[in-house]
Amino acid sequence: MNAADTAFICLCAGLVFLMTPALALFYGGLVRARNILSTSMHSYASLGIISVLWAILGYSLAFGPDHGGLLGDLSYCFLQGVDSAPAPAAANLPHTVFMAFQCMFAALTVALISGSYAERIRFPAMLLFSALWLILVYCPMAHWVWGGGWMGKMGALDFAGGAVVHMSSGAAALACAQVLGPRCNLGLPVKPNNLPMTLLGGGLLWFGWFGFNAGSALAAGTLAGHAFVTTHMATASGILGWMLVEWRRTGKPTTLGAVSGALAGLVAITPAAGFVQILPAMVIGFLGGMLCYGGVLLKERFGYDDALDAVGIHGLGGTWGALATGLFACAAVNGVDGLFYGNPHQAWVQIISIVATWGYCYAMTRSILMAMKAVMQLRVPQDAEFSGLDLSEHNERGYSL
Repeated sequence: MNAADTAFICLCAGLVFLMTPALALFYGGLVRARNILSTSMHSYASLGIISVLWAILGYSLAFGPDHGGLLGDLSYCFLQGVDSAPAPAAANLPHTVFMAFQCMFAALTVALISGSYAERIRFPAMLLFSALWLILVYCPMAHWVWGGGWMGKMGALDFAGGAVVHMSSGAAALACAQVLGPRCNLGLPVKPNNLPMTLLGGGLLWFGWFGFNAGSALAAGTLAGHAFVTTHMATASGILGWMLVEWRRTGKPTTLGAVSGALAGLVAITPAAGFVQILPAMVIGFLGGMLCYGGVLLKERFGYDDALDAVGIHGLGGTWGALATGLFACAAVNGVDGLFYGNPHQAWVQIISIVATWGYCYAMTRSILMAMKAVMQLRVPQDAEFSGLDLSEHNERGYSL
């Protein structure tokens, strides 16, 4: 084991942890004032329930010894055998540190989905859905890609979570928005209650993302430094890409557009950060900003109420990033070439992984929700929706003006 690597990953785990409270700020500022606390609570609740379930069962299913390329076994339930010895997946790190780093990814992914059902889901339903989704969707996906499963063995490239985190949460968000249905007053304009709070949350997400991507190198070395730089350059380019199309379409650039473009760039570069060179990273981020702007507009055409654009940004951005990895991957960075460097097979592998991720995550999420709907109420009553979930679900108010 390496002390410098251990300290680095501990720091990165802290940065990834910060992303979930940052998401609470980002999402909380975008909803109406009567739902700011309930929306923020979704992120904080995920930190609680997902962390506990990760220790009890989730980590073992995701990173336990492989069974048929589909799932880990139960060797690490209740963190048995997860101690200061080297981690099987990263021999330079203590097992506890690797487990904790991966725990932060799981909690954030579940919190991302909450953007699709904000302002209308019952809190008990949210808790049960989060628990079931972790076990039935996230853990298999993490095992397939990072835990020795079939997708990783096939050669799919996902440096920090394009499929495991963003495509999976985007597919789940689409299923949630469709099953729960639109908010009662979808035809009226929904204005953010606190854009400065959203901008602060977006900035903290950008900051935390350095731990998300650089830490995925699992060592304090040149690859981590490279991922840090590609992450920043792609994010900056994402702002410009989103701002360009928004400015042309509406006549004015907005602060919400700028922070959304940054998030789009972050999502797009996540699977590619440790596989592509810096200039292609900027292209990925720039196009990611443009594509995600278009993706957000799709909900108007197809009629699903993705309240905070989890599908358009995380789903579409993660898909573009995974595909772009197969195009721009360069062996000089991390030993693998993509289509533009003479290896068309890698692009085909990435396409297979994209289709499998969307298909499995969407179908399983929809199945979970339909099963829950048969035994419990998913949505708050209409009068509670109009009065606000802060009061009806938590007996609190975010503002006392």
